[in-house]
Amino acid sequence: MAGKTVTRAQLSEAVYQEVGLSRNESAQLVESVLSEIRDSLVRGDTVKISSFGSFSVRQKGGRIGRNPKTGEGVPIAPRRVLVFRPSHVLKEEVNETLSGAMGG
Repeated sequence: MAGKTVTRAQLSEAVYQEVGLSRNESAQLVESVLSEIRDSLVRGDTVKISSFGSFSVRQKGGRIGRNPKTGEGVPIAPRRVLVFRPSHVLKEEVNETLSGAMGG
Protein backbone atom coordinates (compact mmCIF):
# COMPACT_ATOMS: atom_id res chain seq x y z
CA MET A 1 0.00 0.00 0.00
CA ALA A 2 2.21 2.79 -1.31
CA GLY A 3 1.00 6.35 -0.80
CA LYS A 4 2.12 9.42 -2.65
CA THR A 5 4.62 11.93 -1.30
CA VAL A 6 3.45 15.47 -0.61
CA THR A 7 6.03 18.08 -1.61
CA ARG A 8 6.67 21.68 -0.54
CA ALA A 9 5.28 22.81 -3.88
CA GLN A 10 2.05 20.91 -3.24
CA LEU A 11 1.78 22.39 0.26
CA SER A 12 2.28 25.87 -1.22
CA GLU A 13 -0.37 25.19 -3.84
CA ALA A 14 -2.80 24.01 -1.14
CA VAL A 15 -2.21 27.23 0.83
CA TYR A 16 -2.73 29.22 -2.36
CA GLN A 17 -6.05 27.43 -3.03
CA GLU A 18 -7.36 27.60 0.55
CA VAL A 19 -6.13 30.97 1.83
CA GLY A 20 -6.09 33.05 -1.32
CA LEU A 21 -2.57 34.42 -0.96
CA SER A 22 -0.53 34.74 -4.13
CA ARG A 23 1.46 31.68 -5.15
CA ASN A 24 4.68 33.47 -4.16
CA GLU A 25 3.29 34.49 -0.75
CA SER A 26 1.97 30.96 -0.20
CA ALA A 27 5.40 29.48 -0.91
CA GLN A 28 7.02 32.00 1.46
CA LEU A 29 4.49 31.13 4.19
CA VAL A 30 5.16 27.39 3.87
CA GLU A 31 8.93 27.99 3.93
CA SER A 32 8.58 30.25 6.98
CA VAL A 33 6.57 27.66 8.92
CA LEU A 34 8.97 24.84 8.03
CA SER A 35 11.97 27.01 8.96
CA GLU A 36 10.48 27.86 12.34
CA ILE A 37 9.80 24.16 13.05
CA ARG A 38 13.33 23.23 11.97
CA ASP A 39 14.97 26.00 14.00
CA SER A 40 13.01 25.06 17.12
CA LEU A 41 14.02 21.41 16.82
CA VAL A 42 17.68 22.33 16.26
CA ARG A 43 17.54 24.29 19.54
CA GLY A 44 16.17 21.17 21.24
CA ASP A 45 12.65 22.55 21.72
CA THR A 46 9.51 20.46 21.31
CA VAL A 47 7.10 21.54 18.56
CA LYS A 48 3.47 20.70 19.35
CA ILE A 49 0.82 21.21 16.69
CA SER A 50 -2.63 20.80 18.19
CA SER A 51 -4.70 17.95 16.70
CA PHE A 52 -1.68 16.88 14.63
CA GLY A 53 1.20 15.82 16.86
CA SER A 54 4.49 16.69 18.52
CA PHE A 55 8.02 16.74 17.18
CA SER A 56 10.86 16.46 19.68
CA VAL A 57 14.56 15.71 19.78
CA ARG A 58 15.84 12.91 21.98
CA GLN A 59 19.43 12.30 23.01
CA LYS A 60 20.64 8.74 22.53
CA GLY A 61 23.74 7.64 24.37
CA GLY A 62 26.69 5.88 22.83
CA ARG A 63 26.66 2.11 22.81
CA ILE A 64 28.30 -0.93 21.33
CA GLY A 65 26.41 -2.39 18.36
CA ARG A 66 27.08 -5.65 16.53
CA ASN A 67 28.04 -6.19 12.93
CA PRO A 68 25.47 -8.84 11.89
CA LYS A 69 27.90 -10.53 9.46
CA THR A 70 30.86 -10.89 11.79
CA GLY A 71 29.32 -10.50 15.24
CA GLU A 72 32.07 -7.99 15.98
CA GLY A 73 31.30 -5.14 18.38
CA VAL A 74 31.12 -1.71 16.73
CA PRO A 75 30.94 1.56 18.68
CA ILE A 76 27.89 3.72 17.92
CA ALA A 77 28.42 7.38 18.79
CA PRO A 78 25.95 9.38 20.91
CA ARG A 79 23.49 11.26 18.73
CA ARG A 80 20.26 13.19 18.67
CA VAL A 81 17.22 11.67 16.99
CA LEU A 82 14.00 13.28 15.83
CA VAL A 83 10.81 11.80 17.25
CA PHE A 84 7.25 12.41 16.02
CA ARG A 85 4.30 11.48 18.21
CA PRO A 86 0.97 11.80 16.42
CA SER A 87 -1.99 13.19 18.38
CA HIS A 88 -4.89 10.89 19.19
CA VAL A 89 -7.00 12.99 16.79
CA LEU A 90 -4.60 12.31 13.91
CA LYS A 91 -4.39 8.61 14.81
CA GLU A 92 -8.18 8.31 14.79
CA GLU A 93 -8.50 10.09 11.44
CA VAL A 94 -5.83 7.90 9.85
CA ASN A 95 -7.44 4.74 11.22
CA GLU A 96 -10.95 5.82 10.13
CA THR A 97 -9.66 6.44 6.63
CA LEU A 98 -7.85 3.10 6.63
CA SER A 99 -10.81 1.09 7.91
CA GLY A 100 -13.14 2.86 5.48
CA ALA A 101 -10.85 2.06 2.55
CA MET A 102 -10.60 -1.59 3.58
CA GLY A 103 -14.34 -1.99 3.91
CA GLY A 104 -14.19 -2.54 7.66
